[in-house]
Amino acid sequence: MTAAGRVLRLLVERGQTLAVAESLTGGLVAAELTSVPGASRAFRGSVTAYATPLKSEVLGVDADLLAERGAVDAEVARQMATGVRRALGADWGVATTGVAGPEPQDGRPVGTVFVAVSGPHGAGKVAALRLNGDRADIRKESVRSALDLLSGELHENASAQDTEENGGN
Repeated sequence: MTAAGRVLRLLVERGQTLAVAESLTGGLVAAELTSVPGASRAFRGSVTAYATPLKSEVLGVDADLLAERGAVDAEVARQMATGVRRALGADWGVATTGVAGPEPQDGRPVGTVFVAVSGPHGAGKVAALRLNGDRADIRKESVRSALDLLSGELHENASAQDTEENGGN
């Protein structure tokens, strides 16, 4: 089973939903998810906020943060994940932002990528990546990393819920 299939299966089992905010991946995370039959049972939709102003205007990323640090930033990724979760009414949000190349952006070298997850109870995580390869390789690896990060958070969240339900043991 693919990473997308595993993530969607977990979400369906838990009755939870997912939304995606993408920049450098340009819709590839959403495409990977929707390639799985039955994805609509958990996947709400996505926002491809490729232009920097859309990150603020559509996803609610702090405009001052964008002006100060640029779009390729860990906090921007976190706010994108939280923003898409709110905007599309999902339990979980995933975001990708970074530099696929061929040129550096915002003073960041090609291969600098941030993927983020925002969960229903403030659960969330950002991973900073330094990826190698050409544009296609960087984008493909960004998709894999985003889905892996979400999978890890879903498993961690499930373990925490199980502990709570069993009296903290």
